[in-house]
Amino acid sequence: MQPFAFTEEQNMLREMVRDFVNTEVKPLAREIDEQERIPPELIRKIGELGLLGTVFPEEYGGGGFGEIGYCIAQEEMARGCSSTATLIGAHMSIGSNAIYIGGSEELKRKYLVPLARGEKLAAFGLTEATAGSDSFNVRTRAVRDGDHFIINGEKLWITNAGIADIVSLFCRTDRGVTAFVIETQWEGYHAGPPEKKMGIRGSTTNPITITNMRVPAENMIGQEGRGFLIAMKTLDAGRLGLGACCVGTAKEAIELSTRYAKQRKQFDQPIANFQAIQFMLAEMYTLTYAMESIVYRAAADYDAGKKISTQSAMVKLFCSEALDRVVDLAVQIHGGMGYSRELPLERMYRDARINRIFEGTSEIQKLVISHDVLKRNGAWL
Repeated sequence: MQPFAFTEEQNMLREMVRDFVNTEVKPLAREIDEQERIPPELIRKIGELGLLGTVFPEEYGGGGFGEIGYCIAQEEMARGCSSTATLIGAHMSIGSNAIYIGGSEELKRKYLVPLARGEKLAAFGLTEATAGSDSFNVRTRAVRDGDHFIINGEKLWITNAGIADIVSLFCRTDRGVTAFVIETQWEGYHAGPPEKKMGIRGSTTNPITITNMRVPAENMIGQEGRGFLIAMKTLDAGRLGLGACCVGTAKEAIELSTRYAKQRKQFDQPIANFQAIQFMLAEMYTLTYAMESIVYRAAADYDAGKKISTQSAMVKLFCSEALDRVVDLAVQIHGGMGYSRELPLERMYRDARINRIFEGTSEIQKLVISHDVLKRNGAWL
């Protein structure tokens, strides 16, 4: 199910990641979910393989594969473990990418290079109690003090916060929302206990408290007061990676369901012979084909330098909603076994639900899309 002509290099990347996922990630997926942590040794191996910098140019320590390559890698990773794919996405597609999008050359050399090489891990600090869907309403405060800023505030639901070395942090200054790079070893940083979540349990999600942290002014990402724009551009790319994860999970659900339908017998024949099962598989396959198509079309546009805010919102909306349907049908095909922890479908069902919430809820994506439709007066993209 590949409607695009991927390059030989991109196909080699897919095969490399798939082999790694099959041998290193899938065998640990159940343990990762139950223990609610990704083993540091696995994170180290992912970094050594270059999968923490796939999207970035080689000059900054990355793989040079661009957004298409990143989506390929995330698609394959999500087939094995959504928690691991989430850790990678939070690190690379939003935590590190904010520095790549808005940071000075000095910041990129100092922070992006070790992040892309997998030597350090990143997080993205935007969400607060008053700034969820209303992400402009951040209250974390950065006050100028000579050649430093003093930062105080709290963040919620920050992926990787408890294990990250570096955070792209969004604060409010006198000129508006402003982004900074902070190091978690600096005095004043505290990550609270990880949240107990329904799904993606292996991906740690923590609150952050920042108390009187002194941050050098040169650690500002972009211009003062332009942080919100950096955050939105960063999330545009992040939503494409999230869509790719949905594609990977959906493909895995189809593979598991097809195999099971051929093996499971009722009324003296495989359930794959029954039209009810065939129709479920047909719907799953069609939804996944559409998901894959819009993900890679938008990724190609992004790599071509096009503005993709509306497209990324459509990817996020459609893929997250479609995946819920796909995994629900997969559980239905498996019957009682789909509800059992013995098979990965139960975990995939729980993991899928978050996609309609984080990196912008489905409702926010509809606002972005509808505003663009009205502005265009109905004209197509």
